[in-house]
Amino acid sequence: MNDLKICKDVEELINALAEIIDEASQKAIKEKGRFNFVLSGGSSPKKLYELLASETFKYKMDWKNIYFFFGDERFLPENDPNRNSVMVKEALFNPLKINTSNIFEVNTSGTPEESAQEYWDSISEHFEEQPVKFDFILLGLGDNSHTASLFPDTSVLEETEATIKSVFVEEVDMFRITMTAPLINQAENIAFLVFGQEKSEAVFHVLEDKSGSIHQYPARLIQSNEKNVQWFLDAPAASKL
Repeated sequence: MNDLKICKDVEELINALAEIIDEASQKAIKEKGRFNFVLSGGSSPKKLYELLASETFKYKMDWKNIYFFFGDERFLPENDPNRNSVMVKEALFNPLKINTSNIFEVNTSGTPEESAQEYWDSISEHFEEQPVKFDFILLGLGDNSHTASLFPDTSVLEETEATIKSVFVEEVDMFRITMTAPLINQAENIAFLVFGQEKSEAVFHVLEDKSGSIHQYPARLIQSNEKNVQWFLDAPAASKL
């Protein structure tokens, strides 16, 4: 079930989502002693990360007990500026001086398959062989309705195991490492951050359009019987709903 939160502009949208993340982190840390937070790449969440690193949230959140993961990563060298982790370091990790032991990055020094397996092994170890259920997963939405690296017409869309997979995406001519839809769906909280008129068509296809399939609109795979999938949209992104 999807819970829609539509805000008038991006600033209001980012602030509303930051407050939700703060609340979820406090709840998880109080109950379990830590908050396992999966980050999204792309351009949209950068403003959110900068807000979380600002004076407003810098002293509000218990950063030493927050552990960071990536929903997907481009298969590029460690310091390539196009990697999701590089953007997040600049916007969030470095300003907050996050301890490297709290950051789970994707190692791309081997093959794509080895990279995916190594990332899954490190996540499994962190969860001490218990079911991997993240506290909060942040997602974006591409113009083509992809989320994480679940792109249209890719083999990973058929994956039924909650794990990490490598996938070659012809559309961008690149290997990606991604969480599978089953892994994402078992999270405690899932939030899509989507803004801009250019995303309105994709939002419509994922949330309301009854035609097509998951192979055309992969973000439809992210769903739950519980009300734990929230869509944070600005008015332009929601304009076709």
